[in-house]
Amino acid sequence: MRRWLGASALLVLCAAAPATAQTAFTPAATEFQGTITAAATERGRPILPGGAAEIRGQGLVAGQKITLMRGPHVLNDTPIIADAEGAFTFGLTVDEEAAVGLHPIVVIAENPAAARVIDLKISPDLPPHGAENFTIESARVGPGLYQVAFGEAAGAVFVTAAVGRPPVKESALYRLDPQSLEVIARGAVGEAPAVAGGRDPGVFAVYGLGLDEANATIWTTNTRQNTVAIYRQNDLSLLKQFEPGVVDHGRDVVIDPGRGRAYISTSVEPRIEVFTTGPNQKVDTITIQSAERGGKFAVMSLALDAAAGRLYTVSMSTNEYAAVDLSDHSVTVFPLKGAKGASGVAYDPQEGLLFVASQQSDNLLIVKAEDGTVLHDVPVGAGALNVAFEPKSRQAFVANRGAGTITVVNTRGEVKAVLDAGSFPNHLQADGLGNVWAVNKSRGADDDAGDRLWRITPKAD
Repeated sequence: MRRWLGASALLVLCAAAPATAQTAFTPAATEFQGTITAAATERGRPILPGGAAEIRGQGLVAGQKITLMRGPHVLNDTPIIADAEGAFTFGLTVDEEAAVGLHPIVVIAENPAAARVIDLKISPDLPPHGAENFTIESARVGPGLYQVAFGEAAGAVFVTAAVGRPPVKESALYRLDPQSLEVIARGAVGEAPAVAGGRDPGVFAVYGLGLDEANATIWTTNTRQNTVAIYRQNDLSLLKQFEPGVVDHGRDVVIDPGRGRAYISTSVEPRIEVFTTGPNQKVDTITIQSAERGGKFAVMSLALDAAAGRLYTVSMSTNEYAAVDLSDHSVTVFPLKGAKGASGVAYDPQEGLLFVASQQSDNLLIVKAEDGTVLHDVPVGAGALNVAFEPKSRQAFVANRGAGTITVVNTRGEVKAVLDAGSFPNHLQADGLGNVWAVNKSRGADDDAGDRLWRITPKAD
């Protein structure tokens, strides 16, 4: 029997099973043992209406009986029994009419009894279209591309790259020609200091980057060592390496040239670290307190309104965004209804709009920055990770990592295009000259659709 999940086709209903004991209250565990996950059958792909999914369990009690429920509907028509290693894999088909969103799946265990609720995310399926309205060029650069920035004064594009998980052994900073997209220079990174236990420390891998045009430098985050480094733009030589521990899990860097400050987000903490760009030293920490009860604001991307002296950020762990007054570093936190797993943010000073991309809700919110009013909630594709606002065409470009697309949305919340962006689009930035620059990651060494730099230019109407 096919197993279906969806509003119109979840028809596998079960009557109460005959009791095999005299009581419903059989021996129960003090807590649910093990982990349960729901994902597409192909690694790195989203679950779409009409597609296939798998629910997997690990670390359960051997022989434990599992029942999966979505609302009143039982998903498994035959019992699921954890194997000798406490594992199971259950495949199901999502019907064409399934609603997109986060679906709560109740996992009920017996022998011993326990229960847990997990989310099965069904993402919107937006096929590519509208590419004819853009001039699009791309070229392969190197493995592990992470972030991109355009330097107008240098007349160059800069890209960070880091490969794998700790200990990261391969990382580089690239300088590329913005016309030919060819690599002009490749900067090496230094060996990281020794770590406890004699483990291999790897290198000071570079991830986030921000350009200080006034001083012709590049600020990068060394996320794995909880620090930052500064390089020269002209030859990519290291100017300063800060000591490990100065920034917890640094993600993004934003440079405010008028105030001579570098702002660095800490993606697992509620803090923005502040450095001077003159003597290059840490001078302050901005702490953001969540307004949600028991919540912890996890700072992600940053967007600067230099003229108004405002810095905006979004939280991955709570449904909120924050506005920082740069005159005194006071913080105002706003609810962000409709966002889950927010990570990307961009700002339009002309209309005072924030654009928020959220990985778990697969959407772009267009928000009035001054008061948090949500003007538009736009489905854009699986794993909406980052967003850039291009002021000339007045469009937001959203990198959908799971979908492998870049969705283009105007300020009225209308989807104008969905562009094929290869494997795992990761980061993008508008250069203010009419172009959007983007980088993506690869699925492996032989993936020609990954590890690419993209230049996307809207055509004139």
